[in-house]
Amino acid sequence: MKRSFDLICSFMAFFYLAIPMLITAIAVRVTSPGPILYWSDRVGKNNVIFKMPKFRTMRTDTPAVATHLLDDPDRWLTPIGKFLRKSSLDELPQLFSILMGDMSIVGPRPALFNQDDLVDLRTTKGVHLLTPGLTGWAQINGRDELAIPVKVEFDEWYLAHRSFWLDLKIIVLTFIKVARKEGITH
Repeated sequence: MKRSFDLICSFMAFFYLAIPMLITAIAVRVTSPGPILYWSDRVGKNNVIFKMPKFRTMRTDTPAVATHLLDDPDRWLTPIGKFLRKSSLDELPQLFSILMGDMSIVGPRPALFNQDDLVDLRTTKGVHLLTPGLTGWAQINGRDELAIPVKVEFDEWYLAHRSFWLDLKIIVLTFIKVARKEGITH
């Protein structure tokens, strides 16, 4: 049922968000040199690496590390990068990953391929058995502000309590958090 829900919602989202996605793609293209999309190596279900697209918010010469590990993250942002991140518009291309089955709408956010501490802790707690999501329980409970052990505690709680109704609650709360721009540090 979850996969069917993901497919239906993703197709509907592509339909309703086609114009904003096109405008965002054009804005990325005209405000900075480089590709429109950034394809990030991410850790998926069972710790399998997959390519996850995002609208590019960082310069093309940015080191491939988590944003919080950069010495001055703001200096690496494109002219519209901060806006795209605060509005979460940069996340929209991940609908493609949902259609491909690499991601779900709700699940733990996919770790970067080099976030060994996060991957190891999730594996220890069994969270690696879940398909990563566009949003998740940790996302609505702190997002970028959470330390890795706390994030994994939220992921583990989701693993133990996941249900269709919890997913719907997370989706609704995600819209509220995005509208308020809560929990985003970069």
